[in-house]
Amino acid sequence: MIVFEKLTEERIDTFIRMRIRQLREEGATEEIDLVPALQDYYSRHLADGTFVSWLALDGDRIVGTSGMSFVEKPPYFGCPSGKIGLLSSMFTDSEYRRRGIAKELLSRVVEEARTYGCGTVQITASDMGVLLYTDFGFKKNGNFMQLSL
Repeated sequence: MIVFEKLTEERIDTFIRMRIRQLREEGATEEIDLVPALQDYYSRHLADGTFVSWLALDGDRIVGTSGMSFVEKPPYFGCPSGKIGLLSSMFTDSEYRRRGIAKELLSRVVEEARTYGCGTVQITASDMGVLLYTDFGFKKNGNFMQLSL
């Protein structure tokens, strides 16, 4: 039976291993050891409430992850609160896919964003995730651009 619980400091190491698996599966090439930076990020932002994650567990094994980072920018007409949820870390172990786990995780972190006061949630979706997000009500924004520094 799949059980859902919030990420706590005790599970950060396993969460990070899942995040790295996700990045590899999405085709990322590893040029650096990302673990220290991820440990620092998740520890700081879990503690100050600007990152939240729900996990799917089968027994004690994490089989699905989600994440929501909260950021604030100047209010604009599309988001008068200026608070934005940045969705990340959506990953389900391959043998657990197509069971509604990702949808349940997504529902939970979107509700966290709503409770936090976010006016919008954004994600850079993998090819695998596009259908999930479209079915949930996400719309593509063709204006998204990025500059690597």
